[in-house]
Amino acid sequence: MIPPETHFRKLILVCTNEREGGEICCAMRGSADIHKKLKAAVKERAADIRVSKTGCLDNCATGVSVVIMPDDIWLGDVKETDIPEIIELIFK
Repeated sequence: MIPPETHFRKLILVCTNEREGGEICCAMRGSADIHKKLKAAVKERAADIRVSKTGCLDNCATGVSVVIMPDDIWLGDVKETDIPEIIELIFK
């Protein structure tokens, strides 16, 4: 195993998990759009922060989940209107 060399100082995870059988999940709540808009907003300000889609973060009950690492900030029930506040958390 070789540790990867990376130039990212932060990693933002946006759950885009889809569940089978119609179970409530982040994908049903618009997480793909949130990921796309958050990624664009971050890209405008920094090249060393990665915004990635992720599978289940086991927090579906609270709505769309976003995690800011290495700050260990977990956010639930995220909506597109929260993106400016998330940007402030990322860059504080």
